[in-house]
Amino acid sequence: MKLLSLLFLTLFLGKGCDSADKQDINTAVIEYTANTRGFYQKITIEKQMVTVSKDRSGKEKVAPAKISNADWKTLIKLFDDINLEEIKDLKSPTEKRFYDGAAIANLKITYKDVVYETKGFDHGFPPVEIKKLVTKINTFVKQDDED
Repeated sequence: MKLLSLLFLTLFLGKGCDSADKQDINTAVIEYTANTRGFYQKITIEKQMVTVSKDRSGKEKVAPAKISNADWKTLIKLFDDINLEEIKDLKSPTEKRFYDGAAIANLKITYKDVVYETKGFDHGFPPVEIKKLVTKINTFVKQDDED
């Protein structure tokens, strides 16, 4: 009986610790901005909704769009793979933003009332550690030639 109780307790505690390690994207706000003098884009993801703004002043009223379940599952996985504590120290693989070769981009994640933010990097060339997440975030932006 002691052995059975010990086994049950071990399994129960093991499952509890495993789920505590995962980051919950439902409580996070992800903001990706890219800008130059003539270009501005802000993508905000919160609670399976995405908002894309191209108005630097913030006066534009943009209706949020629902993220599909498949895209949301992908975002959950990519978000869970990110080490939030380390994003402030990530290095940009390119420096095109220094000579107007690329817009300056930034990823900001607010999670459990703590803000985690990258240093500026080139739009289209994010640090390797966040590349998959940033690429996925940018898929929510309609191109000018799309309806």
